[in-house]
Amino acid sequence: MNRKGEKHQTGEGEASSASSAALPSLEFPHSSSSGIPSENDTMKRAAAKKLIERYFYQLIDGCGNSNCDNEHCASSGKVKNLTPNQAAAQAIQLFSQEARLCDMQPSKVARTQSGSIRKNNEYGRSTSDSNNTSKEAAAYTRSQSATPRMEGDSPSVPQGKPVGYLTEEKLVNILETCQKSGSWVLLIRALGEVFSRPVSLGQSFLQETPDSPLEAILNKAPKDLKNLKKEDVRTLEGEPDKDEDSQELAESVESGATSRLQYHSTSPDDIGLDFASVRRAYKALLKEAPSSAYEGPLVQAVSTLAQLVEVDLRFPLGVATSEELLRSVLVVLELPTLGSSEYLEQALPALCHALVPMPLPMQARLARILARHCKMRLKTMLEALQQLITLKVISGHFTRDYYVQDEESITAPTKFMKVLYYANMLAGELDPPELRQEEDVSAGSGVAGSADDGLLGAVGLPPSSSGLLGKGSRQQPPPPDPLGAELGISVLDARKPLLPFSEFYNEPLSDAVEMDKDFAYYKSDMRSFSFMNYAFILTPATKTLGLYYDNRIRMYSERRISIFHTVVGQPMNPYLRLKVRRDHIIDDALVELEMVAMENPKDLKKQLVVEFEGEQGIDEGGVSKEFFQLVVEEIFNPDYGMFTLNQETQTVWFNPTSFESDAQFTLIGIVLGLAIYNNVILDVHFPMVVYRKLMGKRGTYWDLEDWNPALFSGLRELLNYEDSDIEDVFMQTFRICYQDVFGTTFFHELKEGGDQIFVNQENKREFVDLYADFLLNTSVEKQFRAFRRGFQMVTDESPLHLLFRPEEVEQLVCGSKNFDFTELEEATEYDGGYTLDSPVIKDFWEIVHKMSVESKRKLLQFATGSDRVPVGGLSKLKLIIARNGPDSDRLPTAHTCFNVLLLPEYENKEKLSDRLMKAINYSKGFGML
Repeated sequence: MNRKGEKHQTGEGEASSASSAALPSLEFPHSSSSGIPSENDTMKRAAAKKLIERYFYQLIDGCGNSNCDNEHCASSGKVKNLTPNQAAAQAIQLFSQEARLCDMQPSKVARTQSGSIRKNNEYGRSTSDSNNTSKEAAAYTRSQSATPRMEGDSPSVPQGKPVGYLTEEKLVNILETCQKSGSWVLLIRALGEVFSRPVSLGQSFLQETPDSPLEAILNKAPKDLKNLKKEDVRTLEGEPDKDEDSQELAESVESGATSRLQYHSTSPDDIGLDFASVRRAYKALLKEAPSSAYEGPLVQAVSTLAQLVEVDLRFPLGVATSEELLRSVLVVLELPTLGSSEYLEQALPALCHALVPMPLPMQARLARILARHCKMRLKTMLEALQQLITLKVISGHFTRDYYVQDEESITAPTKFMKVLYYANMLAGELDPPELRQEEDVSAGSGVAGSADDGLLGAVGLPPSSSGLLGKGSRQQPPPPDPLGAELGISVLDARKPLLPFSEFYNEPLSDAVEMDKDFAYYKSDMRSFSFMNYAFILTPATKTLGLYYDNRIRMYSERRISIFHTVVGQPMNPYLRLKVRRDHIIDDALVELEMVAMENPKDLKKQLVVEFEGEQGIDEGGVSKEFFQLVVEEIFNPDYGMFTLNQETQTVWFNPTSFESDAQFTLIGIVLGLAIYNNVILDVHFPMVVYRKLMGKRGTYWDLEDWNPALFSGLRELLNYEDSDIEDVFMQTFRICYQDVFGTTFFHELKEGGDQIFVNQENKREFVDLYADFLLNTSVEKQFRAFRRGFQMVTDESPLHLLFRPEEVEQLVCGSKNFDFTELEEATEYDGGYTLDSPVIKDFWEIVHKMSVESKRKLLQFATGSDRVPVGGLSKLKLIIARNGPDSDRLPTAHTCFNVLLLPEYENKEKLSDRLMKAINYSKGFGML
């Protein structure tokens, strides 16, 4: 059938129509006679709807041809401002009249030289396209800067009809037009206009909302559209808008921005952006266009966009809504080429800088959206930020007056990385926040208990004496991270993040950060940037330095206070001195630490100095290391009865039936805290759940996996069993049994009358949760509370919670598991005449590399006072091998306080091996060195 009016002439002088042969019946089908739409009716309805939508957007947006003369097209200037309902009603009327329908193209494109038929490459582009594209892009960029602008014009939009916004369909049409014409100017202009303006980009690639006026009016339109009356049109036009904001947006188009209906989200995580459409559009762009046609324009456009986004964030003027700003940022973050060199040098730094003033609620919403819609892109986004930071660190010129913390091109992407950090947690597996323990069990809680509560009572003090412990020492819990508080989550809730937390470490940055300066920034009252507030980006070894500076400053502060008291006639010991006997080390340490805790718990913050009775030795760190080792060996001995050993995992757990007082558990908590405070690594073997509980997270079923794998496997099998005969197969009630270290069996009912309640499909999850809660929390609540109290006596004022996750606290306590002596060899220094090329040194390392792991541990113990690997590996252990005279029969000796190994210059390798093995196997205690 023929349309009314003449064929529409396109900008290239070619005839175009709306393919009237494909026009469906003018009857708009609702349903068949039976009330159920037939398949044919459904197809007709879809085809009719598609054409009506084209009329609708033609009335609202136009075809993009500035020379259009179609009176029913917004591009012609002959269409008055229409409300969404009016446009929808008129679109139905135009459909019924078979009115002219323009070809949709964003703008007119001048034809290139005609008559020249070029050979196409594999993507269908002419071989000359790539050669001309960069020139076209450069010419377009020059035209932007050279074209005079009216006051108030956007600096990113050239004179003429702007594109307004992009959809997948528009972009594909642009690509096809450019390929046919052999010129990429249209694409360059479209990308430059849309990607440089938050309003335009924020209105691009929107989801189709089912609640739009067009959809509503189509549902209410008469069945027979062929005989549509004027009264019907007026009735449809008069339908009230379902969204006044959509009408307001359609009526107030600013600076050529689109009048397209704005998407209104229905939930905080729903931004209205069609992510699948964005990714398809980018895929088509990368496939069909040469890189020179989009990389340069996009980099320039995103840089301009960043400036406007920053202005809108810092000075909200109503130019772009928060949703448009978020959508524009998300579209940019979806760019597949985000990590390429051009983007890293200009666009991405500008975007990160622009997002610095983003308000907290907006950051939280962005994190939720990324977690929900961009899981597959999080790794790419993170890698781009890591590359940017690494590039700026490597290429930066930092001095004593200009630090890494002062470089905004590093701090801005670090701040944005925090949003990805929380999005990564949200996208993974989270435990409910109710599992976080909020109770205050710090040293200063001042809570009275039994005469056996904590360290108090071990020397017969009454419960009221607990007030002595809390006097002047109560500390407020560390404030939560603001973004985490806004999202209602903590790092403790992250059972399994989408990406491992180690992916956020940046080693070049960690090596470049001077933690003494960063710690000063952290403590400063000024609004200085400190990486300690963004600890996720630092390696555990670097964060250990931050904790070390905090501890040392606190120790020096206690010394100054002691000197002041001495001057005024009240002498105080500037150190925490412990004098113990080797044969009674637990009893002596318990009494000594108990007296300190009663008199002044702050004395635990002093530097530890240990003296073994009857032995000569000055403690510069080495004697303390042996003290910790001996305490740990004895107190974790299964014969002592405080802890049980799991044979499968070789980890220890609290004995719920221990006869020892709570003071003993408080002591081991203090020892653990003192080891961290004094930078000593311990040979303890706790399951990970202990460190999670220390940091404030209750144990759950998932913690059983590394605590008791066999039990975890059995409970998982129970949870995965789906058949109805579960009661007959497992025969398990809510009554459980367990054994103590002596093999005695105990029974416990998880709920009242549990012995009569069988586990079935309905209550199996409840059984598993109650079982795990009893084993990991309830049964050892008394012992663990005392243990944690002792730990917090020492660490309550330190930034431990700020810097470290539970997995990192384990490294802090136990050291690294990377036992690589090649790293130690590369990090070792030489003194006294030895060099790396000395024959005895070469023989030494040949002998060491052939040792068993046990012998290597003994060598570490002999030379450093600890057989544990420090956080970050053996490369962080600064061992010094010094010459100790010529060849002799003496054994090697060591200054463990300073990690110095004194090695005589033995005459041959055999003698060196014999003397070294005897030294490491038979050494114990300290002599006068």
